Amino acid sequence: MLSSVTPSDGEKPRIKVLVIDDSALMRHVLSEILSSDPEIEVVGVASDPYIAREKIKLLNPDVLTLDVEMPKMDGLQFLRNLMRLRPMPVVMVSSLTQKNASVTLEALELGAVDFVSKPEIDIASKLKEYASEIIEKVKVARFATVTKLVDSKARRCSETFISPVGAPNIASNLHFKTTDQIIAIGASTGGTEAIREVLERLPIDTPGTVIVQHIPGMFSGPFAERMNKCSAMTVCEAQDGQRVLHGHAYIAPGDFHLSLRRDGARYYCVLSDHDPVNRHRPSVDVLFHSVAKYVGKNAVGVILTGMGKDGAEGMRAMHEAGASTLVQDEASSVVWGMPGAAVAVGAVDEVLTLPKIAARIISLYEPHR
Repeated sequence: MLSSVTPSDGEKPRIKVLVIDDSALMRHVLSEILSSDPEIEVVGVASDPYIAREKIKLLNPDVLTLDVEMPKMDGLQFLRNLMRLRPMPVVMVSSLTQKNASVTLEALELGAVDFVSKPEIDIASKLKEYASEIIEKVKVARFATVTKLVDSKARRCSETFISPVGAPNIASNLHFKTTDQIIAIGASTGGTEAIREVLERLPIDTPGTVIVQHIPGMFSGPFAERMNKCSAMTVCEAQDGQRVLHGHAYIAPGDFHLSLRRDGARYYCVLSDHDPVNRHRPSVDVLFHSVAKYVGKNAVGVILTGMGKDGAEGMRAMHEAGASTLVQDEASSVVWGMPGAAVAVGAVDEVLTLPKIAARIISLYEPHR
């Protein structure tokens, strides 16, 4: 049911949403879920990108929900055009399939704020189980920082990383080198692209890097593969008991906590399916607390863009253990929830714009090289 009630004087304007999906059932269910929140108004629906284009002009929505697979025009092409010509917050709606996981990650690269996973069967009842998550993501998207897509930002992570001319290829030696330093990174909303920007700027001899991005299980593998193609480092989805090596980055699998343990001078990945922390599994706090315990002052902790407060207490533990702690600044963050929460608890040494984070990480471990 579409709402058309105009807020009275003094009331907070509602978030205007346009639902774009070729499925009549999905349009109905999403509209019903979003309209159930008094702060949201579904101003219209569209069954394909051409209808959506006209309704955007007519209705001027604050947020779009956009199906990944669309008729007449591919959802990615529509998003690409939108972000070049009229950038605005978009929440993608994607089925939990390997193919759609890769497409959704590309949509995030193009500028989508976040995504919602829709079930393959019994859509109406299953989707309603995630109503609060859908509503929250739309509300966060409304105030997210969205920038215009330009050709330089539209670069794909589909081609294997090529080292700069003259850079020595020393990966074969580094594969067997352990390190007593660790880089620990946490992120959520907007984090897939923020992590990419950091990883592609880090050199091949970076200390072992462990990463938690809030992401569903079906998406973490394709995300790791995508990052591996963007980085001089070897990037993979972490496995339980896997040794943390120099020149490698390990991404927490969706639905599993990632932490570290130490055995002598060596660090190992530990995966667990314990209860969510701060509503998340994987949780940044779980990783950071383990890094504080086992790595201490030899670690660098980084919190990038993200919704909520996950990682703040873990970063405070790292800070108190002597680690260097960095967060992304508000201006360059899609959502300054997690970095802001870490600042609020006094856990942060430096607040940096995203392009400067990799350089600062390098400067912090360079004295030990």
